Amino acid sequence: MRSDIVKQGDSRAAHRGLLRACGVGENDFNKPFIAICCSYTDIVPGHVHLNDVAEYLKQCVREAGGVPFVFNTIAVDDGIAMGHPGMKFSLASRELIADCVETMVTAHCFDGMICVPNCDKIVPGMLMGAIRCNIPTVFASGGPMEAGRKVMPGEPQKGDNAKGERGLDLIDIFVAAAAKQKGDITAEQLTEIEKAACPTCGSCSGMFTANSMNCLCEALGMALPTNGSLLATSAERKRLFKKAAERVIQMVKDLEDGKTGFLPCDIININSIDNAIVLDMAMGGSTNTVLHTMAIANEAGIPYDIKRINDLSNQTPNVCKVSPSCHYHMEDVHNSGGIHTILGSIARGKPGLLHLDAMTVTGKTLGENIAQFDLRADTVSQEALELYAVQGTGRRNSKGMSVEREAATVRDLTLGFDPYDCIREVENAYSQVGGLAILHGNLAPNGAVVKSAGVLPQMLVHTGPAVIFESEPEAYEGIVAGKVKAGDVVIVRGEGPKGGPGMQEMLAPTTAIKGVKLDDSVALITDGRFSGGTAGACIGHVSPEAASGGPIGLLKDGDIIDIDIPARSLNVRLTDEELAERKKGWKAPEPRIKKGYLAKYAKMASSADTGAILKWE
Repeated sequence: MRSDIVKQGDSRAAHRGLLRACGVGENDFNKPFIAICCSYTDIVPGHVHLNDVAEYLKQCVREAGGVPFVFNTIAVDDGIAMGHPGMKFSLASRELIADCVETMVTAHCFDGMICVPNCDKIVPGMLMGAIRCNIPTVFASGGPMEAGRKVMPGEPQKGDNAKGERGLDLIDIFVAAAAKQKGDITAEQLTEIEKAACPTCGSCSGMFTANSMNCLCEALGMALPTNGSLLATSAERKRLFKKAAERVIQMVKDLEDGKTGFLPCDIININSIDNAIVLDMAMGGSTNTVLHTMAIANEAGIPYDIKRINDLSNQTPNVCKVSPSCHYHMEDVHNSGGIHTILGSIARGKPGLLHLDAMTVTGKTLGENIAQFDLRADTVSQEALELYAVQGTGRRNSKGMSVEREAATVRDLTLGFDPYDCIREVENAYSQVGGLAILHGNLAPNGAVVKSAGVLPQMLVHTGPAVIFESEPEAYEGIVAGKVKAGDVVIVRGEGPKGGPGMQEMLAPTTAIKGVKLDDSVALITDGRFSGGTAGACIGHVSPEAASGGPIGLLKDGDIIDIDIPARSLNVRLTDEELAERKKGWKAPEPRIKKGYLAKYAKMASSADTGAILKWE
């Protein structure tokens, strides 16, 4: 075993002494050493319960015949870091997490690893670290938050239940805050929404970046079925964690027996990345998934052109919409059959698009997993029927794995919605192209990204004058102060990987546009990025960024911007000669931050179209 490096032979006597001091028993030295890479912290709702998850996983690893060792990574809460300089550290933390995983696993010679992420950058950071280490690894996330429930002020009674309540999430708080500033709701109403929208532990309840990445892990092959949709509060997640422990121990044993094909660098290949992108397009995931997928591919040494993403988008129907693009939440997706039912819909309606022979950490192919966990398949397993029966309680609860399943199977549930609308079949898809699109043009020569699934039909094609802001806070203040009018195109620049630095999210400006009721007439373009909770005509990741001399940095107020999402184009009405003339007068801006981690990050950060990875060669 790999761990024999630190536990066998006379030269490792001191090592064994230290291991005994950690609690390793005399019968443990011939067992696999399993790292439990956790990301517990008290400041992130998606992570507050992960200490309990790690402790349960320790028990499961012991029962499966291994010796567990927990270590933790950092975790930034994007919502709490939003709207102030802390957000600049969010994307940058991905690289620190990857380094942390690589450091701990390499330094201590673990045989296998269970990664326990949940939110945003933690998932891709751990994936990047797992690729570097390339030991048997299973991803087992903390699970999504339950949606909040409330009768909303000023809305017609269109709720999801008999009380007229509708599902709420974090985005509703941002929108309500902007509405309160505009005078549309009272302070008391804002407080009521604030208290109702985030009721439990878990990653925020929409298809934001955290849940998008946890779902993509299923299609990528690195996580077990239901990983991305089974509620954090459900006791059924224990079943998932137990199986994760059993699988990692079995993979370690298989490796010792000379078997191959299940290490991260075997599972993560161009076909499995294609599968993940197809899922992303089918469910209209976060635009950040493009950024992270490019970084993961780079880490694995896989050439993956951003244009390939567009090719897959053009072939993949958008069969599922979830908040912020729709009123559905993750628990609704789960009761409708989860990720493998979305994949099943694509496999039925678009034969050959998915690589069904791709291997996964279950020890089975993606196609075999779909056969067992597609709720609409004749071959669906009893386990899947039971797991898909999990529902929330609607009560405030910060303790994970605590709510017992009440219904015997999902067939016994009375749902307040049509599961065939939540997860549609291809012939009834929202659109016959994917929920994300890559745009090119003279404003984005190297590309830009938009969540097309979240764009109102009237905004898919839009022309308007540029209203320029040089930072995210400036944009938010300008929008709520009335500086943006119907028909405008908001430009937020200087927020790319180098310029920000850190490519902070634009959730505050985008929700402000919605809050002042301009989302049906105003677009936003940025070299920064968006929260997975962003919806609307919001185009990010514009490359090259302003700080690198990209065309977005040459724009002036009033320049006419042409957006055509169906045609995948993004242009400013300037000739090449006019842009070249402006470029002559352009000077690189002074770095905003000149010391500390972000100063180092800014020097090494690459463009968004390459995943904003760090380069030092």
